[in-house]
Amino acid sequence: MPAERPAIHSQNIVDIKEIDAAALLIRSQTTLVPQIGIVLGSGLSALTDHMTDSVCIKYADIPSFPLSSIAGHAGSLHIGLLQGVPCAVMSGRVHGYEGYSADQVAFPVRVLGRLGVKKLILTNASGAINPTFSPGDIMLIRDQINLTGQNPLRGPNIPELGPRFPDMSHTFCVQAANIVHRHAAILGISLKNGIYTGVCGPSYETPAEIRMLRLLGGDAVGMSTIYEVIAGAHMGLPIIGLAVLTNHAAGMQATPLSHEEVTHAARNAANKLISLIENSLGDLIEP
Repeated sequence: MPAERPAIHSQNIVDIKEIDAAALLIRSQTTLVPQIGIVLGSGLSALTDHMTDSVCIKYADIPSFPLSSIAGHAGSLHIGLLQGVPCAVMSGRVHGYEGYSADQVAFPVRVLGRLGVKKLILTNASGAINPTFSPGDIMLIRDQINLTGQNPLRGPNIPELGPRFPDMSHTFCVQAANIVHRHAAILGISLKNGIYTGVCGPSYETPAEIRMLRLLGGDAVGMSTIYEVIAGAHMGLPIIGLAVLTNHAAGMQATPLSHEEVTHAARNAANKLISLIENSLGDLIEP
């Protein structure tokens, strides 16, 4: 029987025992030791179809794992090989706007870290703020702005996870970014670079808010990823962020924004993203 799901709470209550219990359950299902952890955003779950020698574990069967209520997030962890590289792939994630605290949103990434992954690839579906970007583009995240007012490190620090005051100067791995850029050029993919701004949601931003985000230096906006990046950096994981730009942000297009539009556009761009990830994996593995 799956473990009882913990209540959603608004305050960070990190428990290393819960994190390690989740990792222990996952280890009991496979002998494979994943080297790269991948989190798939809205409409991007097709990557798991390319895995071999894999096991699929439902989030509901992993102790303390948060469950997504959003369409386009399958809610399963896949451990297997991608292009011969051992990977742990999360098909779907949870968000703060579902009622989860920042540390609950970051819980799965912490579990991946305790499983021993060496690098973390975070993907999402975002709205384009930069007027030179277009729907269907892929943006390599080179930095982020946290506008959610929350942080998964709030509360007592757990030394097993990382330091009390982690440095965020080099959060996104430059070496890994160069590798991804090289493979994008080989594949003929025009990879954008930009700053990701994270907001609470679930309402989309107003045109005035988008103008503000542009003034702050944001190139794309979304409702995920921020807490996962902070938790991964806290654990010392090199991070690669890839945002699929599914739409122009509010005030930049004539039609109203919708989640269906975002998911549909992400699925259309999925093959391009999948190809980029698969071709980069071999060079992303630690020597």
